[in-house]
Amino acid sequence: MAAALAASIIDSLLRSTLGPAGQDAGNRVSLDGLSLGTREDGALEIGIRRLEAASLRVASGPFVLEVGKLAVDRLVAPVRIEGGRPRFSTLEAAGAELSGVKVHGPLVLPTRPAGDSTTGQGAATSWSLGPLAAADGTIRAEIVDAHLLFDADVTVPIRHGRIDFKDATVEHVGPDSRMGVSRLGLYVDAPNGRSYLYQFSSAPVAGVEYEQRGALLGPWVTDRGSLLLQPFGEWLLRQPLGGGQAHGITEQARLLFDRTAVSGDVQLGDGRFAAPAVQAELVGRADRRNVILLQSQAVGRGLTAEMTSVSVRNAVLGSGGTRIECDQVEGALTLRLSVEEAQLRFSFDLAKAKVSGVRFHLRHT
Repeated sequence: MAAALAASIIDSLLRSTLGPAGQDAGNRVSLDGLSLGTREDGALEIGIRRLEAASLRVASGPFVLEVGKLAVDRLVAPVRIEGGRPRFSTLEAAGAELSGVKVHGPLVLPTRPAGDSTTGQGAATSWSLGPLAAADGTIRAEIVDAHLLFDADVTVPIRHGRIDFKDATVEHVGPDSRMGVSRLGLYVDAPNGRSYLYQFSSAPVAGVEYEQRGALLGPWVTDRGSLLLQPFGEWLLRQPLGGGQAHGITEQARLLFDRTAVSGDVQLGDGRFAAPAVQAELVGRADRRNVILLQSQAVGRGLTAEMTSVSVRNAVLGSGGTRIECDQVEGALTLRLSVEEAQLRFSFDLAKAKVSGVRFHLRHT
């Protein structure tokens, strides 16, 4: 009976369309140390000393999840019999180890109505980029653009979560150009004039300190302005999509992106990260955890972000009554963004991960 209940739990967890991860074998699951008891509230309690799975593949619409190997230790689930069928709403495990996890599909950003508040009931799923507040690093770009503006080597330092454009450099043949931010947007002042890379739809914009000019609105820029990454990034992500509004990136910038190679490293700070259906607290800055390595041969065609040592705690995946909670997660991951036939796609690779204090909550409908 315990084996039958365990099989039912696994079936509930993997209720999406299953398929083999490889040609030779797929969706292998093994259980060790099954036990069955009764709780004080009358519910049955099934225990599994160790659950192992390999070569899993779960498809849901255009999204695909593949798991090379999964091992879960000391799994406990209270089970009630309703309508002649076993049902569970919570599941706990002491820990889990994963490797070869891949998720890929089209990147679909959630829409947000203009003027939507970030407080109240929706606050838990609002964007929060706390780790950017103390970020340090350098972004480098090489632009090959002889027939438009210039070939250039761009260096943008990030210090304590801030980009000061007076420290950014745009080097090329002839007089160098300068980057900055005005009330109209992010710009490059080249020898042949000012060009905007990203234009703001309105001002003021969160996290932006605009350029300053000399007395009486003179032509000379005395301060190129700056960006505070956390408030500016959250502002960008909270802008409504669609509705006929431009996304801010100019046509000239789009052409440049196809000719721009990017590399960089950014040390994130400790702090809370939140996105729709995802929450976590990044920790470990003192030990050089959570460093993002950026790489792209052409930004217009794709970008790779790699983190070889990720450390988070109090992670929550999902929302409402169906979610997974983890006390601690450590591992290594890679996120790849690519453009295929005008569609932005993502590939998330979790090479390895160690998780402790796992709780699964399932809301039945």
